[in-house]
Amino acid sequence: MKILPLITASAIWAKAWPILIAIIFFGLLIFFHELGHFAFAKLFKVKVNEFAMGMGPALFKFRKGETQYSLRLLPIGGYCAMEGEDDKGTEELSERAFCRQKAWKRFIIVAAGGIINLIMGIIIVAIMLCVSKDLIGTNVIHSFDENAVSNQYGLQAGDRFLEINGRRVLSDYDISYFMSTDDDGVFDFVVERKGEKVELNDVKFKTEEIEIDGKKHTTIIYDFIIVGVDKSFKTVFTTTFRQSLSYARLVYMSLFDLLRGTYKVSDLSGPIGTVDVIADMAEDSVSRMDYTYLLTLLALIAINIGLFNLLPLPALDGGRLLFIFIEMIFRKPVPRKFEAWVHAAGMVLLLALMAFVCFSDIWKIIKG
Repeated sequence: MKILPLITASAIWAKAWPILIAIIFFGLLIFFHELGHFAFAKLFKVKVNEFAMGMGPALFKFRKGETQYSLRLLPIGGYCAMEGEDDKGTEELSERAFCRQKAWKRFIIVAAGGIINLIMGIIIVAIMLCVSKDLIGTNVIHSFDENAVSNQYGLQAGDRFLEINGRRVLSDYDISYFMSTDDDGVFDFVVERKGEKVELNDVKFKTEEIEIDGKKHTTIIYDFIIVGVDKSFKTVFTTTFRQSLSYARLVYMSLFDLLRGTYKVSDLSGPIGTVDVIADMAEDSVSRMDYTYLLTLLALIAINIGLFNLLPLPALDGGRLLFIFIEMIFRKPVPRKFEAWVHAAGMVLLLALMAFVCFSDIWKIIKG
């Protein structure tokens, strides 16, 4: 008879804590997102009926003043329910209803959630730079490997990258991203050399074929080293700003790549897949005692969620902002029924996409 090994509490915890870290992080993103809406609603004297973490039946709730605070069963979101949020023009509502506020106030309240997530991402970038054991990277070449191919095609030590294949370089992250997503290892650079702009076309790098999940991929051999600078208030501040811009731009670049067909919808990851990636990264970071990559991932996610929510798409905060912006231009609100129909249709499409992405995430995890 085969005796199964006992599963100890420590073994369970070893598997559970990385997932718990990921869930807590998402919970914080949602909490501060809704807190942004809540704080500005309160600032503008808008009546908030409920501030909730999670969805579904309430596990715990209490009332303080006019607002009910609740923790709900399903950890898949949250909401800040303001009076009159979806009932424009209803005379029974008080003057403190959301729909009765001036357009600029409503615009700020709706935008606050996504902006808070962006601020969270920027703070995480600053923390990452401060705790990293490495110097702060720049976009300047320090030196080359022996017999470096790119050096033979025109790159020189001291060159500052300005553009790679027509895309502006904001930080050292852009260098690695633009080059790692290229197919043939041939680049057009614009660099600053001794104070002048120099165009370098068809600069080649050595490449090699590797196999990942049964598929062959071309990887580029980086044959140069970039300049690193010591940490100071100035270098951390400026690099935080530039690197955050790189992450923000990556969101829109990925969206355009998706629309162009560079990536498939099946390549997207939803909450399940993201939690799995964060959990793996957390476990790896602890084992190596280096949290740089984990913090980079968390910053990317925070900025991604903030910007995605601000996209002018139905059912998102950005869709609501678009209607408020139209109202501000024409001095007249969009008909309530039309706006409600647009958001309802957008919600159906968004839920369908989320269902597909979650199923895809589960399938990827099962396949290993």
